[in-house]
Amino acid sequence: MKPVAIFRHAPTEGPGYFATYLERRGVPWQLVKVDQGEAVPDDPRRFSGLTFMGGPMSVNHDLPWIAPVLKLIRSAVETDVPVLGHCLGGQLMAKALGGEVTRNPVKEIGWGRVDVLDSPAAIEWFGAGLKSFNSFHWHGETFSIPPGATRVASSPYCENQAFALGRHLGMQCHVEMTRKLIESWCESGAREIAWAKSPAVQPAATIRAEIEARLPELHRVADLVYDRWTAGLARE
Repeated sequence: MKPVAIFRHAPTEGPGYFATYLERRGVPWQLVKVDQGEAVPDDPRRFSGLTFMGGPMSVNHDLPWIAPVLKLIRSAVETDVPVLGHCLGGQLMAKALGGEVTRNPVKEIGWGRVDVLDSPAAIEWFGAGLKSFNSFHWHGETFSIPPGATRVASSPYCENQAFALGRHLGMQCHVEMTRKLIESWCESGAREIAWAKSPAVQPAATIRAEIEARLPELHRVADLVYDRWTAGLARE
């Protein structure tokens, strides 16, 4: 089986629980360290799937790797290679597929409810019984739903939390979180939290206090999403 390519855009925003999930199921993966200058592959068919993680930059920034990534995503969708995006990764997918990335009405940082829409596409990705869940958030921008895609999740502070397009899924929220990632972000993002003026930003102490209670639920939701996504991977 070809590996899943996981694109890292910042040293602190690695694959987290997604890597744990893949290893548990014997799915090979390869980390593409965009943050260290590694070249963006030009052929998605080298991989069974493409996954894009988060990052503090904007997809609208003039960074040398953004145009090749957008081209790669479009090529993957055209050739039916499954694409999965987390936060910045979801924004990259949206922009590549004809959507827009703009400032969200408020910044979201910490734990917050995500509502699963009552639609066939949402049920396909999240299951019939899941109406809402508490996810982790850390973003100031948001994506529009690209042409042909379907909104499958929303939240009180961000209308577009996830969209589906066939075997491809772009998410604004972070279902890949681990305790290590959360602790790291709370430390490196302490100033951003302190300066943020938003009803959707939690103090670092609150975020940390809820880790033990929130992570198991988040991982159960991640399993649902990742199960659906990996079902579309090429196995030969």
